[in-house]
Amino acid sequence: MTEEKEQKKSIKEFKNIYNLVKKDKWKLLIAFICIFISSLLSITNGWLQGEVTESIVALNIKMALFYLGIYFVIGVFFNNILNNIGTMIASKIEANLSRKLSIMVYKKTLNLPAYAFEEKTSGELINRITYDTETLSSMFNNIIQTLINTFGCILILIYILFNSKIVALEIIIFLIIIFIVTKIFNPKIKKINKELKAKKDDYTALSTESIRGIREIKTLGIKDNLLKEIDELRNLIFKKDVEDINLHRIYSIIMWVVKISLECLVFATCLIEIYYGKSSIGFFMAMTWYIYRFTWLIDNLTSMNRMYQKLFVSLRRINEITDNTLYNDDEFGLVNIKSPVGKITFDNVTFNYPNEEITLKNLSVVFETGKKIAIVGRSGQGKSTLFNLITRIFDTEDGNIYLDDVNIKDLTEESLRRNISVIRQEPFLFNRTIKDNFKVVKPNITLKEIKKYCKMAYLDDYIESLPNKYNTKLGEGGVNLSGGQKQRLSIARALAKESKVILFDEATSALDNESQSYIKKVIDDLVKNHTIIIVAHRLSTIVDADVIYVVDKGRISDSGTHKELLDKSKVYKTLYENEDKES
Repeated sequence: MTEEKEQKKSIKEFKNIYNLVKKDKWKLLIAFICIFISSLLSITNGWLQGEVTESIVALNIKMALFYLGIYFVIGVFFNNILNNIGTMIASKIEANLSRKLSIMVYKKTLNLPAYAFEEKTSGELINRITYDTETLSSMFNNIIQTLINTFGCILILIYILFNSKIVALEIIIFLIIIFIVTKIFNPKIKKINKELKAKKDDYTALSTESIRGIREIKTLGIKDNLLKEIDELRNLIFKKDVEDINLHRIYSIIMWVVKISLECLVFATCLIEIYYGKSSIGFFMAMTWYIYRFTWLIDNLTSMNRMYQKLFVSLRRINEITDNTLYNDDEFGLVNIKSPVGKITFDNVTFNYPNEEITLKNLSVVFETGKKIAIVGRSGQGKSTLFNLITRIFDTEDGNIYLDDVNIKDLTEESLRRNISVIRQEPFLFNRTIKDNFKVVKPNITLKEIKKYCKMAYLDDYIESLPNKYNTKLGEGGVNLSGGQKQRLSIARALAKESKVILFDEATSALDNESQSYIKKVIDDLVKNHTIIIVAHRLSTIVDADVIYVVDKGRISDSGTHKELLDKSKVYKTLYENEDKES
């Protein structure tokens, strides 16, 4: 990529920031004007100091006091007040930008396709939502200040040019040197920041997993192993941090030498010009202020350069999410089914996961409502894939899936999610109260309704026995509940959604006999008015199903009742006999 194309791409990266800020454009304009006027007026400070000095040398005390009075008024009433007003407005815009940007990235992350969460770690996505958005918003005020001060220095340079062309030329030469040095260091700084963020993503992911899986970590006795991983990761981050610090120290040292050299050269030039009568003491005194304005700008640009490289890396990471440069958003249709029958139809469906062989091939099947339907098969034959396709976690490669007679791709997201629920082997529960877990699904749900659904799931008696009842906090991932209780709470939550189709993905495979009997009772109650489809690992839990479908090599190889399949399906018979041997 050529340098010009890279610059154009860099400018485009700021498009989202501009779109979020433009709604506050009038406030931003007021802030800019206030800071600009303040900066413009502050330029007079050097000139006023020079005039005060000239007046003192000429023993004109009245004029000296007059210029000091102007200096006081401008410094206190204009510079201070206007700058603070502008900075306050800009800071509020910055806070609002942080809010909008974080929400936008969070929303876009939730709309990413399922395979994005398999390719990207949770740590990387979390950091893009939190750390990267904060990095961007915190830079906003600094950029405004730096741009305005840069403009102020240009005006000062014009003033210097009218008083001493040699001093102006010296400053221009040094600014060119600064530009060249910065140009050399920028790619290296950007590269380190990119690598550093990648390592910090891994660190956040591992920390998050460790906290969520603390019970397993303790029982498996792997604390030392994870501590070793964390230690190695933190050492890598430390090395990158040191590399970053060393690079910036070298950069800062070079810039410091440039700054001191500029100061000494300019002051020496002014003194020589005074000696030869080509300049005045007033200009020399003005330069004692103006040169520090330039050196301050050099310091500011040095600091800004480091911050800008971080900003640019964060900006690109955010834009990869918001602009769909890595993944496209899930797309949904416009059809809304309000009273579905619940019939699910697979019509010649073919599907395979990325970089894998075909999982399902030309699969056609109809799942009727009002029946207990089970799907069985050897591991890796596509049982759970059927559920992933019904819920559109993934989309078919070929063929179509219908809810009643509507292609599920034509359904609105709300209609699809409301009418189809999945009860997984390890249901996800929020670290909130039992009541709040229902309110996430249905914000206006009443306690009476929650109790009704929990009674239907045979869970109300247990909840009422708890000290805080429905206000009991569940803990991370619902750790305060047993496996069976989590399953029943998940079922109750699906009932609150009023889902017509309820999918059980090996929901009873890890449960004890008592918990299984509860789940079985719930399923038997639901069959009358719902489409119930069960992916089963333990065949003993679905022997009473109305119809059992056997999935083998990506197709439906057989279907029937338990007794019928024992007679006609070798695959089913083998699975059942092997389970008997294991038990």
